[in-house]
Amino acid sequence: MRILYVGNSFTTSNNLPGLVKGLAAARGIAIEHKAISVGGASLRQHLNAGKALDQLRTGGFDTVVLQEQSTLPIKSPARFRESARDFGAAISDAGLRTVLYLTWARRNAPDTQQALTDAYAAAAAELGATLVPVGPVWERFLATHDQPVLHESDNSHPTIAGSYLGACVFLIALLEADPVGIDTPVKGLPPETAALLQQAAWDICTDLATP
Repeated sequence: MRILYVGNSFTTSNNLPGLVKGLAAARGIAIEHKAISVGGASLRQHLNAGKALDQLRTGGFDTVVLQEQSTLPIKSPARFRESARDFGAAISDAGLRTVLYLTWARRNAPDTQQALTDAYAAAAAELGATLVPVGPVWERFLATHDQPVLHESDNSHPTIAGSYLGACVFLIALLEADPVGIDTPVKGLPPETAALLQQAAWDICTDLATP
């Protein structure tokens, strides 16, 4: 699989694409990836800049992961949907697969997760896109675990544990593989913590997928 990630620091913090690649490799799935990331950028800014659109046509990718600015779907779901629709049309025209990376609420505003989830779910349904529900998995995990901490001290960005949990969700939702038992070392993440996050991701995703 060749993946183009389009987003900002929620995608590139702790090298999320690299974490996904490492987990996938442990399951025999080869991934090549590239990230087009600008700090704080929205999908509309990426569309206007044109670099991501150029990569759709020339980069040889088969999958495109879109990540909106972290609070925009809460503040302006219509603007998010419009940007996702425009990106989705360009991705479809290029014959590629659209994936939406559903992010998490800020630590001091957990009640905003539902708005994020609703906005991304509606966009995914409209576009026929694959939804990677990282935010809802974070929400479920935080409801029952104080450790490891998922948010950095800015209450927004992910710790290595937060990014790893997200990578496990990508493995499940995008690659349809089970992270439980993968023992590939990750710098800064104790093996027992990685095992806890793998199991939590699998259990929560299984529950979320149950009608």
